[in-house]
Amino acid sequence: MTELELNPGEVVVVQAFDDVPEHLFRIDEVFEDCVTGFALTGPLAGSYGEPDREMILRVISTN
Repeated sequence: MTELELNPGEVVVVQAFDDVPEHLFRIDEVFEDCVTGFALTGPLAGSYGEPDREMILRVISTN
């Protein structure tokens, strides 16, 4: 699978995990293995997170 090009400010879809459904996430910083930022939708909306890059399904909006 091709790795997505990810940039700060983009909104992405993070895959479902545990009891958390698929949700939107705004990226603040991009690292080799993960990104940081805040959930925009779902039960974690407004929460800071550090999802692994492989959890990101697609980019919704770019900078």
